[in-house]
Amino acid sequence: MEATLPVQKQRINSIDIVRGIVMIIMALDHVRDYMSNAQFNPLDLSKTTAIFFFTRWITHLCAPTFIFLSGASAYLSLSKKKTKKEASLFLLTRGLWLLLLELTIISFGWQFDIGFHTIFAQVIWVIGWSMIVLSALIYLKPMYVGLFGLILIFGHNTLDFIKADSFGNAKVWWMLLHETNFYQINHYESIFVLYPLVPWVGVMAAGYAFGTLFKLEPAARRALFIKTGIGCLLLFTVLRYFNIYGDPTPWQPQAVWWKNILAFINCQKYPPSLLYILMTLGISITALGLLEYSNNKLTRFFMVYGRVPFFYYLLHIYLVHGTAFIIEISKGLSTQAVASIGPSSLGAHGFNLAGVYLIWLCIVLVLYFPCRWYMRLKQRRNDWWLSYL
Repeated sequence: MEATLPVQKQRINSIDIVRGIVMIIMALDHVRDYMSNAQFNPLDLSKTTAIFFFTRWITHLCAPTFIFLSGASAYLSLSKKKTKKEASLFLLTRGLWLLLLELTIISFGWQFDIGFHTIFAQVIWVIGWSMIVLSALIYLKPMYVGLFGLILIFGHNTLDFIKADSFGNAKVWWMLLHETNFYQINHYESIFVLYPLVPWVGVMAAGYAFGTLFKLEPAARRALFIKTGIGCLLLFTVLRYFNIYGDPTPWQPQAVWWKNILAFINCQKYPPSLLYILMTLGISITALGLLEYSNNKLTRFFMVYGRVPFFYYLLHIYLVHGTAFIIEISKGLSTQAVASIGPSSLGAHGFNLAGVYLIWLCIVLVLYFPCRWYMRLKQRRNDWWLSYL
């Protein structure tokens, strides 16, 4: 007899609030990428300022939180399916759909390159693959799915010594698994892998198992989430302070006190180290607990974005890049030059940090209205295709 899944009766508001917050923060990173006039890496302690550093660092919360909550949401939403076979098929087809979009519509949105000369394998890429893997894992008990995820998260830094270049022409396969790198496919095409599968697949698997905790009563899960989040942050602090394990670049004391703090929290994102994941998910899981009972105008504002995250993601790419395109046209750049504008390419034509923040806020507010429309559409209708966007 086909195994059935438990029924989830209603949405968990705290998931939508936290997801909405990180989606808004994500837009800040991309506006800074396209429109800042800064000619240095915001995380380079020899060049950055505290505010530039934190403008970039705060956006570290986005990918881990989004992928982790995608796993939790998968568990909760799949409980609406009648059987595990039906749930598995949905995850498989949605994962393939996300891969297709990443290689086409999303890739074009980042670059406006109709020739698709360089493909960037980014967050939607890894979410797609993670869903495909999860489509097989859901036949296991959630506890074992979570264990699989934790093994990848905690164990993957033992593989840091393996480099893609050691595989010669087959380097791309290791890049896809565990190393951020650039690969030239031929004279015309290349791929830049920003999000290798490991340990991101583990983050989604851990999120899937974490989703079972939302079956607890609100008061119980609130206390558990806060304790779990703080526990992650304490473990991060101990491992980081003593440089025991978990990040390829050990923390080193700096000449001034404020740079000590920045150096301490400056962990590797590509691919995400154990310490990076503990730090970011520790904050996000704590936030899930703290926001358990939140229901006010501000949190309802965040929920609009959190309930239509992929729709928001698609729109914000084109709005951010399109805004940069229009700004540069207004400054007299040629159409050919503007078409090549991508992250970190504006230079002197960009804006200072105050301008970046202002543009970011405007873009977020503009996106509120289509996101609210689409959220209400999903509430009114149950068309199958709404689950894929």
